[in-house]
Amino acid sequence: MGTLAKRPTIWEALFPLFFLIVLLVINISVFGTDGLLGSNQLVLVISSGVAGLVAVFRLGINWGTIQDGMIKSISSAMSSILILLLIGSLAGTWMLSGIVPAMIYYGLQVLNPTIFLLAACVVCGVVSIATGSSWTTVATVGVALLGIGKALGFGEGIIGGAIISGAYFGDKMSPLSDTTNLAPAMAGTDLFTHIRHMVKTTVPSISITLLIFGIIGVWGQPEGTVGQVKAISSVISDTFVVNGWLFIVPVLVLVLIIKKVPAIPTLLAGALLGGIFAVIFQGEVIRSLSTEMEGGALLRSFRVVMQALFGDTAIVTSNAVVNDLLVTGGMAGMLYTVWLILCAMVFGGIMEVSGMLKVIAEAVIGKVNSVGSLIAATAGTGFFFNITTSDQYLAILVPGRMYADIYRKKGLKGENLSRTLEDSATVTSVLIPWNTCGATQASVLGVATLTYAPYCFFNIISPFMTILFGYFNWGIYYYSKEEMKQIKEEEVLA
Repeated sequence: MGTLAKRPTIWEALFPLFFLIVLLVINISVFGTDGLLGSNQLVLVISSGVAGLVAVFRLGINWGTIQDGMIKSISSAMSSILILLLIGSLAGTWMLSGIVPAMIYYGLQVLNPTIFLLAACVVCGVVSIATGSSWTTVATVGVALLGIGKALGFGEGIIGGAIISGAYFGDKMSPLSDTTNLAPAMAGTDLFTHIRHMVKTTVPSISITLLIFGIIGVWGQPEGTVGQVKAISSVISDTFVVNGWLFIVPVLVLVLIIKKVPAIPTLLAGALLGGIFAVIFQGEVIRSLSTEMEGGALLRSFRVVMQALFGDTAIVTSNAVVNDLLVTGGMAGMLYTVWLILCAMVFGGIMEVSGMLKVIAEAVIGKVNSVGSLIAATAGTGFFFNITTSDQYLAILVPGRMYADIYRKKGLKGENLSRTLEDSATVTSVLIPWNTCGATQASVLGVATLTYAPYCFFNIISPFMTILFGYFNWGIYYYSKEEMKQIKEEEVLA
């Protein structure tokens, strides 16, 4: 990376970070949830400029070195960017083909008034895994479930807690989720290794959550109707051909994941198969989307499938809730997240090449004397950034860059870091009223953040579960001696 003219002090290293946090707080207060549409990205660019000024004028680093650091940082995220774009395409064709609607349809069938809270959590988990979006799940199925729960006599806070617990469990575990892709990108591991590693802490967390909701639901012995959910199921079955054949595609993708086929070809295969199944099974849906298109049936089908792969697709039904659920952005829908990643990697690259990240990391690691305390510090940092930056993505991005090298030097594989980031930063964002996630869910559900937060058992348990695993050294993956030797050799060459 070149020889530094001067080692940064801790205050020089922290200044760009403090500047970023302050500017983000101001930005979020102005733009709110629209920050991801561009203003957060510009905040990162401006903060990168501040970091660059410190690097050049305080540390004496030349621009060529800084530029090389930015390019190297961006290059490290290119694989994840390609995966994100393919996920957008996959989400589009899986919606068009009826795969996601079928998952939602069958998921809704588990609802039972006696076990409503448990079922609501399960349904939201299924929908969120299928869509990769907790926001979409809460805004569609979650709103419907809130009305049903209130009719059954449950308080809106506990209903909101069940909905959000399930939605964030699904978001956290879905390969379609942007945060599930972002965390391994920051930690230096791959998507499917990350998901497999998360199972160790996530399954206990969601199991305890479901047990709690099950006990509360049975104890309360609610009575009521699930007419709204049946209406949603009816609209889905009237709009799409819903059958078991549609699950061939997700099962095949699951098999490829288990066989450890790389993520990019796996997701590409899933997206293309989704398009083929759309043509085979959803001819009526394709006809409804191609009424204004010219050409024969085959040409119109091609255009509709391509549109689902790259752009916006909206399937209109007689039910407004279902309409909100049946909207996808294709590959283009991922561009704002890609933009954010590129800007964050520029900031991280300057901080890293200038030695400022290293100084901050050394200050933290100086207080860390065990694997457990390192994981606890990581979880605490993720929560801290959710509070201070009001942005879930940055709560993953910045700590991910800060701790990646520390984990490597401790002999800990990247999936330990990515799991801890997800167990803390991803799930706690919705518990903070001024965070974009907390503000959005409170607005969508009409339930104050502090009203539902005490009942978001999964979101509360997850960070404590990951800390517990760290302190007892459960499910922690280490590099072998040979791998550590190779890492040290690469550091010397760098």
